[in-house]
This record gives sequence, C-alpha cells and structure tokens, in this order.
Amino acid sequence: MSAPRLRATPLPGIGVQYDLVTREHGHLSVVAHRDGARTVNVYRADDPDSCAHSLRLSGAEAGALIDALKPSHHSASLLYTTDLGLVAERIEVSATSRWNGRLLGETCMRTETGASIVAVLRRAEAIPSPAPDFRLVGGDTLIVIGTREGVDAAAAILGQE
Repeated sequence: MSAPRLRATPLPGIGVQYDLVTREHGHLSVVAHRDGARTVNVYRADDPDSCAHSLRLSGAEAGALIDALKPSHHSASLLYTTDLGLVAERIEVSATSRWNGRLLGETCMRTETGASIVAVLRRAEAIPSPAPDFRLVGGDTLIVIGTREGVDAAAAILGQE
C-alpha cells in the first residue's frame, strides 16, 4: 500500500488547508483555521473538485475528533500547546509584508499582542532570541509564543502589507 497523498496549502489570513486523497481515490480536505476551528470537506466521487458536504467544527470539537483519529496529530504550523493555554507557531513574513526590511522592534509585537518572537528561521539558519534591532526579511519564518489570541494578533500584524 502506498503512502497517503497529503498536500498542505497555506491560506493567508485563514490558516492551512490539508487535502487528502485516499487509496480508494476519495478526496477530503480539512481547513485548519487560525482560531482553532476546523472545516472538514468531503468531495464527490464523480467530481473531485465538487464539495458534497462541509462540516465546521469548533476548536473543542476538532480536538475531540483529532484525539479520536490520532492523539499525536498536530498542525504543521502549530509547534506546541500546553494546558496553560500557550502555543508556539510558525508565522512567515511575506515579501509584500510592510515589515519586510524593517526592524523587529518596530512591530511592537510584545507590547501590542503579549506574544514573543523567540526565533527566526532564515533559509537554513535559525536565529534564536532576535533583538529589537534585528532586520526582518521577506521569507523569514518567525517562531511566536503566546496565548492563542496573542499569536493570532501577531499573525495579523505580520501579515500587514
């Protein structure tokens, strides 16, 4: 049996869409929304581009379903969640971001969101604990830690064009 085909597609401002084609050629997708909600879509067998059914799940409902399917599953961008309500997430700075070429301190990230940028991934390099005078570049991936709300607010700030 071949490995399942799973494709992840970033949906800027929304989250990530995961598309799965099963060994029986069934097609389903899950949209992992930034707020923790999930939308599960099942596509028609006779037209794989036509959605037959869509089901929106709250974050708690999605968590219960994930636990039922595979307890160790997590989003590609979500790095860690604790019972304390903290998450660490990867957020990319796009080439069109207003922050491309500007200093990290200019974002006022911690003051505005309460979230912390603990590292920057640039090409094959990891830069831990970037200082306020660190210059952001389009394509940088920032590791942001905070509450779900704080990380979402950080993503909104970093997504500004």
